[in-house]
Amino acid sequence: MSRIASIAKNAAAADRKLLIPYLVAGDPNLKTTIALMHNLVEQGADVIELGIPFSDPSSDGPVIQRGVERSLTKGTTLQQVLDIVAEFRQVDAGTAVVLMGYLNPIEIMGYEAFVNNASNAGVDGVLIVDLPPAEAGELHDLLRENEIDTIFLVAPTTREERVASITAHCSGYLYYVSLKGVTGAALTDYASVTDNIAKLRELTSLPIVIGFGIKDAASAATMGRLADGVIIGSALVEQIAQLGDQELHDASDLKRTTAVIAAAREAIDRIEQDLCY
Repeated sequence: MSRIASIAKNAAAADRKLLIPYLVAGDPNLKTTIALMHNLVEQGADVIELGIPFSDPSSDGPVIQRGVERSLTKGTTLQQVLDIVAEFRQVDAGTAVVLMGYLNPIEIMGYEAFVNNASNAGVDGVLIVDLPPAEAGELHDLLRENEIDTIFLVAPTTREERVASITAHCSGYLYYVSLKGVTGAALTDYASVTDNIAKLRELTSLPIVIGFGIKDAASAATMGRLADGVIIGSALVEQIAQLGDQELHDASDLKRTTAVIAAAREAIDRIEQDLCY
């Protein structure tokens, strides 16, 4: 059983929702990214999605685009992203780390080299936004051989037959995109999310987590009632933008930066308590 599957299984047994923050690797620098990752675990993160910076992040809104630009300005490479994971693993062997990004940097490194390096670094999952399941065969097989989960997105517009193809290749968890838009957009149509999650439940036994449009504790709690977990990206990256680019930060600065994750953890932990009354 993969680390992600084990975390999800234990969370389900404890009626605990998964909390998955997203941050851009190398924003504002490599050392700060590692410090933030450890701080996010302290604030209640179960899985960390670590963004691979890429010059054309087509699915991301302006907040994450600016985070990517800050990282690329520092010259962050895919190998350095993997080095971040390896250094994080020297201290933390329990928190799952998922690399999220676009295919181009992986193709440049080469599938075999990427998977070998990711496995050695301690990566648990890979989510490639622009890689459809039908074209993922070679990379998917290599990841599976190395016990790394391949995670895919499902959008509100995804047809049922395509969902079947996605879930056949997907492992770890299924990432449901809550809205028709880019990261950071406002989520308002809660009714359609409710209906679509219910339909997905009939098609897969994978844990379903919701991302895009979750900005604060209230929206995390609302979406947490529908799914097995929530992903918070833009709201965190927006706070990271306020940090200076020095490599060492006071603990209070890191805690203030990740406060949105702590608030989300508290909010989704209250869900089960509220249902008991």
